[in-house]
Amino acid sequence: MMSTNDDEAQHEIWRRICLEQPRAFEDFPFGPEAAVFKVGATPERSKMFAFLSWHHGELILNLKCEPPIADRLRAQYPQITPGYHMNKKHWNTVRVGLPEQFVRELIEDSYDLVVAGLSRRDQEFIKIQGIVQDSSLD
Repeated sequence: MMSTNDDEAQHEIWRRICLEQPRAFEDFPFGPEAAVFKVGATPERSKMFAFLSWHHGELILNLKCEPPIADRLRAQYPQITPGYHMNKKHWNTVRVGLPEQFVRELIEDSYDLVVAGLSRRDQEFIKIQGIVQDSSLD
């Protein structure tokens, strides 16, 4: 499957949603075709919550998920499969074709799971940054 203009637009939508998360940033440790979205108080103490790339011309988004929920989502949606090149128990691969709001919720859940695994100090820092970021939008 080759990428289409619709897939390019979807790539930008998913990228934007990932970057909207407090203290989220984009990194390219695997080259320009594979965006890794991380969160942390500092880049050195950050962890990945999303991986956006093209696999054989198909847009894929890997997201962390609680195992029982991951299994349920895979059974319910053909666009959600075990995480490509990831721990298949904890990561799902999402493909184009799901409603934007639903994918936003999946991204936010992945982000929240990763933040919950950070140190308490880093969690508080991120929470404060999110509050500051939200108040600047008023």
